Amino acid sequence: MRFGAAVLRSYESRFAVEEVILNAGPADGEILVKIAGCGMCRTDLAVRRSAGRSPLPAVLGHEGSGIVVETGGPGTGLSVGDHVVLSFDSCGHCRNCMGAAPAYCDSFASLNLFGGRKENATRFTDAAGGALAPRWFGQSSFAEYAMVPARNVVRVDPSLPIELLGPLGCGFLTGAGAVFNSFGVGPGDTLAVFGAGAVGLAAVMAATAIGAVTVAVDRHPERLALAERFRAIPLNAASTGLPDRIQQLTDGGAQYALDTTGSAQLINDALRALRPTGHLGLVARLHTALPLEPGTLDRGRSISHLCEGDAVPGLLIPRLTGLWQAGRFPFDQLIRTYPLADINEAERDCDAGRVVKPVLLPEGRAP
Repeated sequence: MRFGAAVLRSYESRFAVEEVILNAGPADGEILVKIAGCGMCRTDLAVRRSAGRSPLPAVLGHEGSGIVVETGGPGTGLSVGDHVVLSFDSCGHCRNCMGAAPAYCDSFASLNLFGGRKENATRFTDAAGGALAPRWFGQSSFAEYAMVPARNVVRVDPSLPIELLGPLGCGFLTGAGAVFNSFGVGPGDTLAVFGAGAVGLAAVMAATAIGAVTVAVDRHPERLALAERFRAIPLNAASTGLPDRIQQLTDGGAQYALDTTGSAQLINDALRALRPTGHLGLVARLHTALPLEPGTLDRGRSISHLCEGDAVPGLLIPRLTGLWQAGRFPFDQLIRTYPLADINEAERDCDAGRVVKPVLLPEGRAP
């Protein structure tokens, strides 16, 4: 089977849409999906800074959605024609997977970031027969088709706009999952979100949907305007006395804070903005040591790293689509679509902050 895909051949090169070859159909437990749309996530772009740990050449993309065109047998639980959202890969049998915590799978890094599944890896090549890296996040969905383990997949209502749903499998799932799962935010609780990108704004929308009071911190006025549209209180990251201002706005300090920036200064500000026993969750990958200022962890405050919003995708994604249908999680307002052929423009716009969530359409169609 031959189809188009965006291939990244080196850490410095641009993406190139090429013909790739899948030499066999789905194995047991796999499905073949025709991709309708795929979100571009910061994790895809971070491959360029992975110090060689992510193998290239590769087809990236891990926020895919589409329609099942072939299954590897009845054990997948899916049928041809099903509309599906693709999420992260996990082994399914380690202690954390068995404990409904697949985001903390013992093999998460190797399966999703640094090589992917080794089974049947050689069947995926470029047009010249050169090997491409095994599936990125179990998907490699910057492409017209993706071969996916069935456990990565969540069936969705076919009346939903399938080409826009892919980011629910990672970026929007991470922000909303932090609110619902990691923190367990309830009505009237207080949350400070640092960084109003795709993850941060998903957290804002989720907090608003549940009736929490939210403060959003960012340095871009247009991002703060979006956060305010979703009923957060906007604060510029450069504001003088930022922790004190958040404490005033949240009646003595936020119960929860979410940092999506990885900025050491903002992480310290977030800790100082918490009330006693408050919890700060980090989602950005830190590349250097994190210096914590004296007093930031006093009085029961805590800090932890959150992965994929502590989500079981099969439970959270239907919750998010239900909230969207009810008008309470308007994630589509964060999306701008691009034809797959314009992937390099989408990357430039994402890096420059001109778009919150690019979604690539393999057939170039508009929603």
